[in-house]
Amino acid sequence: MVKKAIIPAAGYGTRGLPITKVLPKEMFPIGLKPAIHYVVEEAIESGIEQILMIVSKRKNMIVDYFDESLELEAFLERENKQHLIPIVPVPTIPIHYIRQPYAKGLGDAIRLGKSFIGDEPFAVLLPDDIMLSNKEPALKQLVDQFKKYKKTIIGIKEVEESKLKHYGVISGEEISKGLFKLNNIVEKPSNNAPSNFAVTGRYIFTPEILSILELINASEKGELQLTDAIRDMIFREVCYGKVVNSRRFDIGLNQDYVNLINEFNNPNFGNHD
Repeated sequence: MVKKAIIPAAGYGTRGLPITKVLPKEMFPIGLKPAIHYVVEEAIESGIEQILMIVSKRKNMIVDYFDESLELEAFLERENKQHLIPIVPVPTIPIHYIRQPYAKGLGDAIRLGKSFIGDEPFAVLLPDDIMLSNKEPALKQLVDQFKKYKKTIIGIKEVEESKLKHYGVISGEEISKGLFKLNNIVEKPSNNAPSNFAVTGRYIFTPEILSILELINASEKGELQLTDAIRDMIFREVCYGKVVNSRRFDIGLNQDYVNLINEFNNPNFGNHD
């Protein structure tokens, strides 16, 4: 069973500048909640029992948001506004935090969770990607597949060719409808992408990925790329890609964020996948 998840939230958010200079992208408002709230809810609804967030010293706002606020609760009670207390976010599962001292890539962030993960399979949810579904959450769809195959499985979606340059892109053999046995993955291809299926920011890994992250070399920018570790994983053992039945919004892209806000303002929101 997949009971642990890592949410890496330590990046600089350069795609969101200038607002991300003062407001972490994970805290971008969607309705009356920040984006990361929806990601945590998705994890909990998918059966996750413990979360490790990778943050930086600039992301204290995230820690504060999920912390208990006795002062606020006392104020609400004093002002006879007790009805607001239940909407103040207090996670129903433990959320742990660790700081990534330097932004050395997604792979480095995941590697910091080694002692938290131990020898268990685990999920990774990227908070840039908000996944909406009327049915099973995107991560739960991967959890169900992992129960069957017990191998690393990556959430994927078919995207427009013009957007492939923003994501990791897979190639593989479709062994059943929407399920691919992977044979390669390429990070942000500028051209000649191996397919139109991009990684969604939802993963379930066997713990072997952590050993691989210890061995791979940093990129020219000094970063450890998770995609490089996944590629090595594919060459070592069977890995899968699962098309998730959810709508994906990348809040790092301005138009996607606007589209997501429009979704929430749509009176028919929630009536379609």
